[in-house]
Parts: sequence; C-alpha cells; structure tokens
Amino acid sequence: MHSTCRELFVKTTVVIPTLNEEVAIGSVLDELIGIGFPRENILIVDGHSTDRTVEIAESRGVRVVMQEGKGKAMAVKTALKHINTPYVLFMDGDYTYPAKHVCDLLAKLEEGHDYVIGARRWNKESQGPIYRFGNWVLTKFFNLLFGTSLTDVLSGMYACRTSILHEIDFEMSRFSVESEIATHMAMTGRRIAEVLIDYRKRLGEKKLGVFHGLDIAKDIVRLAWRYNPAYLIFMLGALFLIPGLILGGFVAYHYFFTGIKYYVKGLIAIMLVVAGFVSLILAVMAIYTKRVEIRMHRKIEELKAMFKELSQEKRADNKS
Repeated sequence: MHSTCRELFVKTTVVIPTLNEEVAIGSVLDELIGIGFPRENILIVDGHSTDRTVEIAESRGVRVVMQEGKGKAMAVKTALKHINTPYVLFMDGDYTYPAKHVCDLLAKLEEGHDYVIGARRWNKESQGPIYRFGNWVLTKFFNLLFGTSLTDVLSGMYACRTSILHEIDFEMSRFSVESEIATHMAMTGRRIAEVLIDYRKRLGEKKLGVFHGLDIAKDIVRLAWRYNPAYLIFMLGALFLIPGLILGGFVAYHYFFTGIKYYVKGLIAIMLVVAGFVSLILAVMAIYTKRVEIRMHRKIEELKAMFKELSQEKRADNKS
C-alpha cells in the first residue's frame, strides 16, 4: 500500500449502511481490510438486520452500531454521532463498489475538494438498461435544477469532509440521501469532484426498485424548493412558453393559410408566451444570483480559514 494512502486511511472513517446484507458484507469488509484500511476506522451502521449481517461484520473486528430510525438518511445521521475523523467515506454493503477506489476518492479530498463522488462505470452485468437510463435522467434533472454538471449524482460511494455533513438536516428519506448531500454541497459553494469507479453486480437481493426513481425525482424538486425556490418558481412559469407557442402556431397557421382569425386565442397565446419568456429570463437571473451567493460563501469560508490559521500561528508564537 502506498504511504500516502495509509496516511489518508488514518484520517478517514468508512461508513457502510447495511440491512440484511449477509451475502455480501463479509466480502466487502475483507476487501477493505485487504487494501490496508484500519479495522478500527470501519463503521457498520446496521438497520436492524434479521439475518447474519451483524454477526459477520463483528467477526471481522469492525465497529457495529444499530441505526436510529429507518432509511438511509437516518443511517448517515447515526453514523455522524460516532465519527471523529476529518474525512468520511460512504459505500454500500452489497459488494457493488470496489475498495480499490477508496484511496482515489480520498486523494481528491486531500487536494482541496469538499465532496467527491465515485461516478460509476456501468456494464450490462452490473446494472440493467432501465436503471442506467433512470440514473441518467435523474442526474440530468438534478443538473438542470441546481446548475451542476455531474454524471452520477446518485452513486452510493462518495467521500466528504465530516464537518460539512453536520450542516445537513437529512430530511429526505430512503434513497434520496445522496441527492440531498450533493444539493447542499452545490448550493453552499463547496468544491465537488468526481472519480470514475468500476461498478459490479450486487450480491444478494436488490432493494432499489424502478418506482423508487419517482420518489427520488420528487425529493429533488423538494430540495430545489428549499435551496433555490425563486429558480424553481420561475422555471415552472417558463413552461407557459410551451402551450403559448403551440397555440400561437395554431392561430398563425389559420390566419395565413385559411383566413380564419382567432382573436381571443391569439391574445391568450401572446400572454402565455410573454409570461413564459419573462419567467425564463427571471429563472436565468435567479441562477446567476445564486452563483454570486455561492462565490460570496466561498470567500467567507476562505477568510474564516485564513483567520483561523493566523490565530493558531499567534498562539504558537505566544507559547514560544
């Protein structure tokens, strides 16, 4: 193991939320331990499994705590009560995420990023076309609402600075926790990076269903309302452009080619197009206003870090 990786491992807690993962958890832990990750820095947050998951995890000599409440978001909240390292890395306990990528994600944190996503390289065996398409649609939807350019917002393997996670409320349930974390990072100006990782076929029963994607989409809209409501409202208003242009085309066609004049419909079309166009302009302005806010937030964080460093240097000089 590279010495740099060893240093990063000491600064990191790997959190693995589990629920009835007896088929896979042993292999996941053996892989982590095999790359040299310290057992004492591995934390299993178990959602009250009814199989041998806890027994197998404890046999590997790692920490196991029982999750408070239900859902993946509660697993993250529970984990934060037991973490005292500056970095934390989350990965699923179903063997889909190879441990060999742990060091790659942590290296990005060390470079200065705040949140690093393991962007999955899909293949036919690891995930079906419906799930791949759904993940693509949800990621594009997320990028549209939050002005990001991510490729895999729902990846279950990601690393971040522990201190930032304490800022998040974790109100989204079940499988939306990744999108909630990504939203907070993006909307508070944190530096986000992605690292390409392999993605394997899971061991054991799949828990994520096709219709869970609808719940995730709904939660992404809720997150947009919470973090940038003006943009969401104006984007919804911009949808008036669609019926306005369709109705306007209908009126124009009959006016020029059949001689029929639809005055009321034409007026309604004009009103819809104007309302939609104005809303679109305001949505763009809302994006840039948010970006200004993000830049200001970054500058404030940089100033805080600078003053903290100066304060530490001053205390060190006084002691000497």
